[in-house]
Amino acid sequence: MDPKYIRNFAIIAHIDHGKSTLADRLLEHTGTITSREKRDQFLDSMELERERGITIKAAAVRLWYKARDGQDYLLNLIDTPGHVDFSYEVSRSLAASEGVLLVVDASQGVEAQTLANAYLALDNNLEIIPVLNKCDLANADPDKVAEEIRDILGIDPGTAIRASAKTGAGIEEILEAIVTRIPPPAGRADEPLKMLIFDSWFDPYVGTVVMVRVLAGTVHRGQKILLMATGKTYEVYQLGIFSPHATPVESLSVGEVGFLTATIKNLADAMIGDTITDAANPTAAPFPGFKKIKPMVFSGFYPIDPGDYGRLKEGLEKLRLNDSSFTYEPETSAALGFGFRLGFLGLLHLEIVKERLEREFELSLLATAPTVVYKVVTTKGEELWVDNPRNLPPWGKIAHLEEPVVRVEIHTPSDYLGNILKLCEEKRGRQVEIRFFPNQKALLIYELPLNEILMDFYDQLKSLSRGYASMDYEMLGYRPADLVLMDLLVNGEPIDALSIIVHKDKAYRWGRELTERLKKIIPRQMFEVVIQAAIGSRVIARESIPALRKNVTAKCYGGDITRKRKLLEKQKEGKKRLKQIGKIQIPQEAFLAVFGMRE
Repeated sequence: MDPKYIRNFAIIAHIDHGKSTLADRLLEHTGTITSREKRDQFLDSMELERERGITIKAAAVRLWYKARDGQDYLLNLIDTPGHVDFSYEVSRSLAASEGVLLVVDASQGVEAQTLANAYLALDNNLEIIPVLNKCDLANADPDKVAEEIRDILGIDPGTAIRASAKTGAGIEEILEAIVTRIPPPAGRADEPLKMLIFDSWFDPYVGTVVMVRVLAGTVHRGQKILLMATGKTYEVYQLGIFSPHATPVESLSVGEVGFLTATIKNLADAMIGDTITDAANPTAAPFPGFKKIKPMVFSGFYPIDPGDYGRLKEGLEKLRLNDSSFTYEPETSAALGFGFRLGFLGLLHLEIVKERLEREFELSLLATAPTVVYKVVTTKGEELWVDNPRNLPPWGKIAHLEEPVVRVEIHTPSDYLGNILKLCEEKRGRQVEIRFFPNQKALLIYELPLNEILMDFYDQLKSLSRGYASMDYEMLGYRPADLVLMDLLVNGEPIDALSIIVHKDKAYRWGRELTERLKKIIPRQMFEVVIQAAIGSRVIARESIPALRKNVTAKCYGGDITRKRKLLEKQKEGKKRLKQIGKIQIPQEAFLAVFGMRE
């Protein structure tokens, strides 16, 4: 097809601003899906996506639209994930497009991920079409939000289209804007083949399926292709498009979006952002911006029933076929038994993988406290990367520790600014900038340690702002910090699964909190149980659980007091011996409470 009649576009928005609903209306208006096929969130095929109202995996679908000028146009819609954890996938989906629909909720205005995704679109030199969605709501204020778009993003408010994805208002205007304002693809069919991978997954019947955008040249069935990041050659044995269902085609040419299957057996070989070219006539340089996805957050997954270890291993192997962005390796804990150490892109990614394992493979899992990767510089000048506190070298051999730091952007109404500033300071943040906008909104930019925002930062932010604040973050790098390894000991025995790396200023408070939590949960024994938090050989917090006491003097009726004393002394000696040999079984509830992840 002539590339001048092709338009490739993506939809970007903050979570719950109506991106998936708008995609549904575009599919219906262009006749891509019939009334019988119609369902909410059509492109969100995963049950978890539909429940949470978020897009986890990118999708692409081909639409045919007859414009007002009488010409038929081929529109390739690339639906992107909305969460910060998947920002790299969003950037690759945008790289496969020439323009974007920037969807903004007319009742809530510009939020953190709206801004972050808009900057990604600007970085890729894309045409941005602002869409003010949910204009049918009683509390919608499209005029105010249009001014917000101008003040914050510098986009002319006159170009914004007012619409309602729920009622279908404004859909025709959006389609016309796509045709008239988004430029056609720039590549040529006679150039060497160059294709961008923006998504991939594993199909049990055909193997690895790769979603591609053809940037230059043409690809045919049976052609030998080269994946430039790995340097491996494969043969294409199937090409197709989604319209919206998979439809085979003989070839894909410049500007088109589709999928291919080849002799790629390992999903990890088809990396998102990689460039595919013709093995016989390769392109001169790969498409810029490719990088290998590295896990940012690590957690241990253990089956609550030890007999489920085999099923957990099988589940991870199968899930990895569809999501190559998480990593796993076996690990053993003296307290929790056999499990796996997993690496994730972020906290939402962790939650999604855990929930999918529990649902799809009927497992009950315990996830240990999420940690980040620390950089350890030894006294010999060596650099080590540690994602598990148990893997730290002896403290005497560590020159210093460095922690990952992120740049956090927080959008909030000005009324809640004081509380949020206090929260960021408590989390060891360094203020970079505060911007105020005419609509009583503020933008806070902070540099924060990543491990400080892992556990409850987002929840506290939402609580302090009554749900109005939103945040987005990006990695800055590593910086030295005064960090210490804190161990939890029960009767002098360290519990390996509860060891954490914490900042020195917060160690005492954390030590007190964790020992108090454990005291409430560990059941009483026939001997005293001592719970301690320690940094090296120094105990910083201590709690004790008193022993259960059997009334050994109940059988003494009167008589000399020495008889009772003898029985009590005998009991005391017995408890002392029992304490030396007694083993404490720490219940699973203790770990759930300590990690703050109670099911």
